[in-house]
Amino acid sequence: MLIILPPSETKSDGGRGAPLDLAALSFPTLTPIRQRLAAALVDLAADPEASATALGLGRTQLDEVARNATLYTSPTRPAIERYTGVLYDALDVGGLTRASRTKARDRLAVGSALFGVVRAGDPIPAYRLSAASRLPGLGTLASQWKPDLSAALDDLDTDVVIDLRSGGYRALGPVAGSIEVTVLTENADGSRSVVSHFNKHHKGVMARTLVSTRRSVRDISSLASVVADGGQRTEIASDRELVILTD
Repeated sequence: MLIILPPSETKSDGGRGAPLDLAALSFPTLTPIRQRLAAALVDLAADPEASATALGLGRTQLDEVARNATLYTSPTRPAIERYTGVLYDALDVGGLTRASRTKARDRLAVGSALFGVVRAGDPIPAYRLSAASRLPGLGTLASQWKPDLSAALDDLDTDVVIDLRSGGYRALGPVAGSIEVTVLTENADGSRSVVSHFNKHHKGVMARTLVSTRRSVRDISSLASVVADGGQRTEIASDRELVILTD
């Protein structure tokens, strides 16, 4: 089982790891693309105004440009500790047992506009780049990642891929046969609506359940059962879509 988490725009500072070594990251077939994007991002950081435009930053966010400027020299930390925010608060890797933290490193990956996808333990620096960004001279990020990212993910030796990425990040590298998750609110009258902000929380809770369980997940039925045992209400929409229902 592999669970692909969405990244977050917010990231923790610092770290104790050595500076970024792209060749040491998981999915080494993606190294040439990572090198191209990283070089473009560092070059762009030399012009703060151009960076702000390309990355969609406001005047109060120019410190993000400084992060990109030091991409190759700043310290790293495991990806699962680098990303922050609602989903990662709910996952709470630091609060897991030692056994579950080991499972988290084995079972979790994170989608990334800059790195394509990284394993939970891959050491990465803080940076700013989103799926919708356009780096000068390179066009859309989807045009850079296709078809290599999908090929790398399709080549995984795992029974089930659970793709929790948002649509923009899935578009960078769709995974054939993966299971996607939709979070819906069920209202008192029986109507349903898509959960926006808090869908990240519910996906984080789901990911925590999946790295804590001793049960095997082989298909969507066993996935629904494990997630339900974790306290979430589930519904199988199709053989490739699991719905989490909230009140």
